[in-house]
Amino acid sequence: QVQLVESGGGLVQAGGSLRLSCAASGSISRINVMGWYRQAPGQQRELVATMTWSGGTNYAESVKGRFTISRDNEKNTAYLQMNGLKPEDTAVYYCKADLILTTRTVVYDALGQGTQVTVSS
Repeated sequence: QVQLVESGGGLVQAGGSLRLSCAASGSISRINVMGWYRQAPGQQRELVATMTWSGGTNYAESVKGRFTISRDNEKNTAYLQMNGLKPEDTAVYYCKADLILTTRTVVYDALGQGTQVTVSS
């Protein structure tokens, strides 16, 4: 069993900042990729940013230069620092992970419950 729990969402004015956290728990041997995705009302879920175990990153064009993903491999935790927020960043933000359990089972796309981010204009 693996659980991903996001925190840090909320309401912020345009131009403001928020920091999201995602803590993974369970019988985890290693988390290969941790990432953030978001889904706005009536839209499909989209990638925001991902980070591999070794630190490689990938960002959506719409957040480059404003958002920064980081992770603490010792704590099985990922973070998303969001600066310069815009109303179009309003969405439910989900944490997703590809990981290996202590049983050597590979789990793809483990998903958290999401945290709401609302940016007012």
